[in-house]
Formats: sequence, structure tokens, C-alpha cells
Amino acid sequence: MSLLEDLEALRQRALGELEAARFLAEVEQVRIDYLGRKGQLTLLLRSMGQLPPEERPAAGKRANEVRAQLETAIARRQTELAAQEASSRLEEERLDVTLPGRHWRLGSRHPVEIVLEEARASLVGMGFEVLDGGPEVETFRYNFGMLNYPEDHPALDEQDTFYLSPEVLLRTQTSGMQVRTMESRQPPLKVAVPGRCYRREVVTATHSHTFHQVEGFQVDRNVTFGDLQGVLAQFARDLFGPDTKVRFRPDFFPFTEPSAEYAVTCTFCQGAGCRICKDSGWMELGGCGMIHPHVLAGVGYDTETWNGYAFGLGVDRIAQVRYGINDIRLLAENDMQFLEQF
Repeated sequence: MSLLEDLEALRQRALGELEAARFLAEVEQVRIDYLGRKGQLTLLLRSMGQLPPEERPAAGKRANEVRAQLETAIARRQTELAAQEASSRLEEERLDVTLPGRHWRLGSRHPVEIVLEEARASLVGMGFEVLDGGPEVETFRYNFGMLNYPEDHPALDEQDTFYLSPEVLLRTQTSGMQVRTMESRQPPLKVAVPGRCYRREVVTATHSHTFHQVEGFQVDRNVTFGDLQGVLAQFARDLFGPDTKVRFRPDFFPFTEPSAEYAVTCTFCQGAGCRICKDSGWMELGGCGMIHPHVLAGVGYDTETWNGYAFGLGVDRIAQVRYGINDIRLLAENDMQFLEQF
């Protein structure tokens, strides 16, 4: 077979492969196979030196024509396939503008966070300065020692907690921030501290090992228990409504004297008695009392000049009472059907 016949056969093979190509990558492979540095046309042209001198011009001319035809055919096929791929991609990614739009799902605030915000607003309205919650990993000294707890006192049993070492623990109350604040400041003080606390509790409908608390205290001259009652009564009205009734019942806390339990009318039974309030008609929200002189003296305050009150309120319990949640465990279970109600 002559060189001219070989060139024509090569041209036909290349055009046939181009027509069969369905992807741009296949077209590129045809270009490399026929027109590349080691392609079939290049190898064929190297044999021109073996032709008689009079045949070389015609063979060279024909070789250039074949190369030009193949380059044109390759460019055309690349354009066709690129258009097809673009059309297919547009069809796959086509948006149906007649469909209704998709709305972003907005989350809702957690009931504990709602109560914390309202508690802050109520206390700020009564002149309290709201501080950061302080360290959740606390020392025995601040959690118990500086709050007038003897190391072997039975009151410690009620606040059994999680210990990281004999002297380091997860705090059982935000009252440690009361001591820390008084150590660094001089009276008069009127401070509230919200934060998370921990106790080694048996989890029930009304108790959990992890909970939130708001600690509040005031130190000034001539502070009375009546001042404390007035603050907590107003706090209850702010959070539960103007007709809310409160009850103060004698209790014991090492860091206050006298001490009281603070409760509001049960919202589940309206005071008639139910399982949630243990048939008492009242829901306990926390403890309160006049700051014990030993606590004030421990931070260097003159107890002949200064006195004060303190209270600690369970935020989770307030949320439970406020929203009629019959099981406190729901607050930590991340059930979207439950949380979306708020």
C-alpha cells in the first residue's frame, strides 16, 4: 500500500473514532492517538524519507491536508460534545420555579433559657447587678467551707456531689460566687449570679443531677428579712403573674440564719394538691435567709456594721412550674416535639 493510501486509511479511521466519541475525554484521546508527538500521523510522516524524490511533494501536501481535516473535525466534535454536556447539565440542574419556596426552620429558645432571661430582667429591675456564673468546677473551700459548713456536718449529705479530688468538685450551688464576690468587693452589694450546678441526685420527675440556679444576695446596713421577702414576692409576681402567692417556711442552711424555704402556689393543681407538689399545694423554688455572721466575718466584713440576705432559686424548677412541665427530665432530653412548644 502506498503512503497516500495509508494517509487516506488513517483519515477514515480517525473520523470514524471521532463520530463514535461521546465524551470530550474520548475526543482528546483521538487527538493524542493521531496528531500527538507519538501519534499515528507523525509516525507515518517519518517514512516519507524512503519515498522517491519526485513523490515526496505530493505526499507532504496530502499529509498536511489530512492533518488540517482532522484538526477541524476534532474542534467541531469538541464543540458539539461541549454543547451537549452543557445542555445535559442545565437540564439536570434546572430549577422548577413553580414549586413553593423552602423556608428556613427557625429554632426556639429553651424554656430554661427563657426563664433565665426573665429572671435576669426581674432582678435587674430591682437593682441587682447580674454577674457571670463563675466556675462550675469549684473548691471545697468556696462551695462549703466559706459558707459555714463544718466538714462533718449532716447538711453536706443533702448536697452530695461529684468530686474530682478531695478538694475539687462540681459545685452544688452558685453560692460560691457570693463568697468570691464579697472577698473582692466592699459593701454595699446587691448581686445576682445565674449558673449551672450539680448534685448526686436520684433523677425523678422533680429532681436532676444537673440543674440551673440563680443566687442572689444583698449586703448593706440594716437589711431585714422583710427586704428579702419583698424581693422574692416581687420576683414571683414577675415570673408567674400578679396574683401569685408565696410561702416562707422555716428551714436550715448553714450559711443563713434565720433560714427559710421559698415556695409558690403549685400551677398544676392551683394549690389543691397533686403528685408534682406531693399533695402540698406548693412548689418549692429554693432556699433563702439572712447571711450568717460567720460568712460575713470570713470575708473580712464588720458584722456590727453590715448584714444581708441571700437566696438560691432553682431555674429548672421555675420553668417546670411556669410551663406546667410534669417531668423535669424533659428539659434535658432534646425532644424536638417538646422544645418546639416554646
